[in-house]
Amino acid sequence: MTEQSAPTNGAGGPSGGATARGEQTRRLILDTAMRLFRERGYARTTMRAVAQEAGVAVGNAYYYFGSKEHLVQEFYADTQREHRTAAAPVLARERDLAPRLAGVLHAGVDVLSPYHSFAGSFFKTAAEPTSPLSPFSAESSAPREASVALFREVLAGSTAKPDPELRAALPELLWLGYLGVVLYWVHDRSPEQVRTRQLIDGAVPLVDRLVALSRLRVLRPVTRQAVTLINTLRH
Repeated sequence: MTEQSAPTNGAGGPSGGATARGEQTRRLILDTAMRLFRERGYARTTMRAVAQEAGVAVGNAYYYFGSKEHLVQEFYADTQREHRTAAAPVLARERDLAPRLAGVLHAGVDVLSPYHSFAGSFFKTAAEPTSPLSPFSAESSAPREASVALFREVLAGSTAKPDPELRAALPELLWLGYLGVVLYWVHDRSPEQVRTRQLIDGAVPLVDRLVALSRLRVLRPVTRQAVTLINTLRH
């Protein structure tokens, strides 16, 4: 099978049967795009420029990635896989919710750190409600679901006992909190984004406490509001 005849998936990339050479080309195109995003910003980087810098034909670049947005979606998928790998040790070691959640949030920042210099240019595009790069878009559904699943694992493997009505919605609430951390990180200009780390370390004990208190009858109205919020966002 030649590189050009390799079967493709829905995003335009090769399937599991692609040749090793084809996978190398695909990786080269993606890595080149990430470098150009850092150097030029997202808006000024074109598929033609990516192809030229990677030393491949423009048609070959489009063969692997149907658009510039597909490149970013693959970046999302890559960072999500790296996030899960980076979080695995703390999830295997800890059972209390607070250290599990803090470890996963810090792992996410660790994975994203090399891309801080151009994360703002992504955010400007992703913040558009109709953008396929939005974390809430249909195009972002796979990495979004993978990230929610990671926070579901944070909760499921812990000793936490939240209100039963809250338990099902809590992973998505934690994911929304993670998006807030990422947004803060994008704008954080402190050395090595130390303020983002401080935000995580300060917010996690509060979340842990609220989860523990969620079983109290007096807080059940708040719990129901949180569940309603998630259902509203989902639909």
